Amino acid sequence: MALGGDATLIAPNRVRVVRQDVALARWPLALNGFTIALLSDFHYDPYFSVHPIRSCIGIANGLNPDLIALTGDYVSVPLFEADAKGAESAEPCAELLKQLRAPHGVWAVLGNHDFFTDPDRVTEALRSVRIPVLDNRSVAIERNGARFWLSGVGDVIGNMADPDRAVHNVPKDEAVVMMVHEPDYADRVARYSVDLQLSGHTHGGQVRLPFLPPLFLPELAKKYVWGFYQIGSLKLYTNPGIGTVEVPVRLNCPPEVTLLTVRRSERQ
Repeated sequence: MALGGDATLIAPNRVRVVRQDVALARWPLALNGFTIALLSDFHYDPYFSVHPIRSCIGIANGLNPDLIALTGDYVSVPLFEADAKGAESAEPCAELLKQLRAPHGVWAVLGNHDFFTDPDRVTEALRSVRIPVLDNRSVAIERNGARFWLSGVGDVIGNMADPDRAVHNVPKDEAVVMMVHEPDYADRVARYSVDLQLSGHTHGGQVRLPFLPPLFLPELAKKYVWGFYQIGSLKLYTNPGIGTVEVPVRLNCPPEVTLLTVRRSERQ
């Protein structure tokens, strides 16, 4: 009973901050120390996930990041109702997320739950609170006379990801940070001139028992489950998310706000 109570009432609301230094060979020296707060998998509901979402917003703003990246799943596909019913959570989730602040913006991509409910409604809800959705496109982020490119692709499981279109306007010698909901797509992204991939989707397994692998991992979340990875020249960070899906339980897998500090690698 105590374990169940902790996994349902305490652990899902015990948000932790993970600080990760990232060294990229093509990162501009003038942007050394640029910080990105990564948040993912909100799965808004008014009873459970709303509480860690609020906590994460306060924590992320308190870290004063230069940019905030949101890597999908703002809503959930319902278990027993029509899929589109889940998109009704898009507006209240966006109303919370509009409190996020960063000088170089709050940027988003969609996840598989967003795609299979109503991607247009989720996209419009985010855009209505001035959170742009990067749907197979890239934008230049500039400071101190230098820049990198922030890129985002559509949901991979929904067959909407098009990295060719996302990076077609990016100069080949400039650094690219790409937001992709599903982390295992990194095997495909590594073929492109992309330096860093930011992902979510896995929930870190959501329930992790000692000495055992995660009990359930979704499609395209089997290889790069949680944390920092290197795939060829591509670096990847997988965030374990904020909300929960199907059952409001987390065990040994707390909600996370990731603060990435990016610098130029000393080894070229």
